[in-house]
Amino acid sequence: MAKYPSASILLLVALVSVSGVAQTSGHDIHNGICKSLVETRGYICQEHQVTTEDGYILGLQRIPYGRSGRNSATDQKPPVLLQHGLIMDAAAWLLNPPDQALAFILADKGFDVWLANARGTDSSRGHKSLTTNDPAYWEWTWEQLAAYDLPALFNYVNKQTGQKSHYVGHSLGTLTILAALSQQRLRNSLRSAALLTPIAYLGQISTLLIRVATQTFYAEQFYIVGVREFPPLPPLERTLQTTICIQPGVDCSNFLAAVTGLNCCLNPSSLDLYYNHTPQSTSTKNFIHLSQMIRSGTIRMFDYTLPLTNLQHYNTFTPPVYNMANIQKDIPLFLSYGGRDALSDVNDVKTLLNDLNDHDKDKLVEQYIEEYAHYDFIMGENARQKVYDPLLAFFRQH
Repeated sequence: MAKYPSASILLLVALVSVSGVAQTSGHDIHNGICKSLVETRGYICQEHQVTTEDGYILGLQRIPYGRSGRNSATDQKPPVLLQHGLIMDAAAWLLNPPDQALAFILADKGFDVWLANARGTDSSRGHKSLTTNDPAYWEWTWEQLAAYDLPALFNYVNKQTGQKSHYVGHSLGTLTILAALSQQRLRNSLRSAALLTPIAYLGQISTLLIRVATQTFYAEQFYIVGVREFPPLPPLERTLQTTICIQPGVDCSNFLAAVTGLNCCLNPSSLDLYYNHTPQSTSTKNFIHLSQMIRSGTIRMFDYTLPLTNLQHYNTFTPPVYNMANIQKDIPLFLSYGGRDALSDVNDVKTLLNDLNDHDKDKLVEQYIEEYAHYDFIMGENARQKVYDPLLAFFRQH
């Protein structure tokens, strides 16, 4: 049985989304994702590296074909890029048994599977000139993931395969693709996008734990005292245990459900793997940005709070807004969300769908699963029947 993280550090980890592996977790991910989670299941796995325009070196794993596809390895298979959520890495797609985990299902169904790892996670801690000990390494938010990481990953896969890629994002991996598309990025390298638990608008998040942490400016406080990598070291996590978890109405006894909503269908053995691979590191600044979105209910660029500082960055006193209605109307989109999800709240998803109201009707698939919460979409024992089979049908149409 894995040693479960304390409730307090998980709260830090989950301020807005969920998922991941921390630098302090003690396992060696370089002997991890391919070797322990893919090759042990009988699949071929390749390690790749991608350098972004702003100098970050990202780890990228590839499952080029399924267990029965060795003889067809030279066939041209449609590529699909999978992007995990906040505080997770590519392990998110590999936690369930092969007949239940999306990455393996896609490989067995004839797709060329590429597993992305966001900057800051154990597979993606390289940089051309900085180390993770340099505060400057952590000066980014999900904006840079949309502006630099995703274009670099798509371009690399395109050059390796000669094809446009399908895309699957979970949680924060949906916000980054939506932001990129709203700015007309990726149009020449994206074939279609599947968004599981879409994160865009965050103003109606229903978990009280998240709201307390956001309204008390916890991430901002860590940044002020010099903490740039999130989650912070264990001595700092105790401050949460003695504050947030004792607030009226806050129940930390079933922490995962309190943060994500009551997941209906998680595989217990997959949960053990999940706790072995979480939390992954992100930047404190990223959490601040997400907290700003919860408080404002808008999808804006990072707010430096001082109008003159915003002016220096944006030539305007307030941060520019990402307009979801700017997404090109003919891009095939598959959106799947759950009725119990406390992070990707149904009302927030409806606001996003309203922005996409003019999208080509034959290019937009909306799927609502009443009993699903945030993690059921990547670890649900019945996710193959509920989500992945319709997703595969969507890919085959586009």
